[in-house]
Amino acid sequence: MPELTSYLDYILHLNRHLPELAAAHGSRIYLSLFLVVFCETGLIVLPFLPGDSLLFAAGAVAATGAMDVSTLGLVLATAAIVGDAVNYLVGYFFGYKLHDRDFLRFIDRKHIERTHSYFEHYGKMTIIIARFVPIVRTFAPFLAGVGSMRYVVFATFNIIGGLLWVGLLVGAGYGFGNIPWVKDNFSVVVLSIIAVSVLPLVIGYLRERSAQAAPARKS
Repeated sequence: MPELTSYLDYILHLNRHLPELAAAHGSRIYLSLFLVVFCETGLIVLPFLPGDSLLFAAGAVAATGAMDVSTLGLVLATAAIVGDAVNYLVGYFFGYKLHDRDFLRFIDRKHIERTHSYFEHYGKMTIIIARFVPIVRTFAPFLAGVGSMRYVVFATFNIIGGLLWVGLLVGAGYGFGNIPWVKDNFSVVVLSIIAVSVLPLVIGYLRERSAQAAPARKS
């Protein structure tokens, strides 16, 4: 529990931690941010890493002059696009082998099922939409690879989604992150971003429960 509390505190106060890290590590902060975003999007075992909140906080910190916003945007967009590409390739070449070896038992099946439902509803656009949905963001490229989506098609949606995700969230942080009210209530803003991000998951879950309950009521 202490580790979880410390992790949540770190996420909710990224606006305080990132300037400290930028001051301590200089340009190496870009590498650290690249690795976090790459791992969150590229490794299906690490969907819990900060994504939306990190991008917003990084944009807010860049607005103070601690980081160059153009370099930041380029680094994060590259990490997001490359991460999804690696995730797709793992799914394409090794997805069924990992499944056969029961590797996926370490992963909550509900995450996979929920991502499947996104593909059923939105098709290829899931690659873009999933960028803005935690958990689904990590599993979508993997399942696209398992489903043998043509790489040219995947790459197109991957690039568009990566640029939109990074551009909108870093841009929002850069534009609004240093407004006095936002700075004073940063944890509230981060929680709001997380809440809005997971809203599609909640809606999908409630719809699924409602669909399951409907036959029971009829009988």
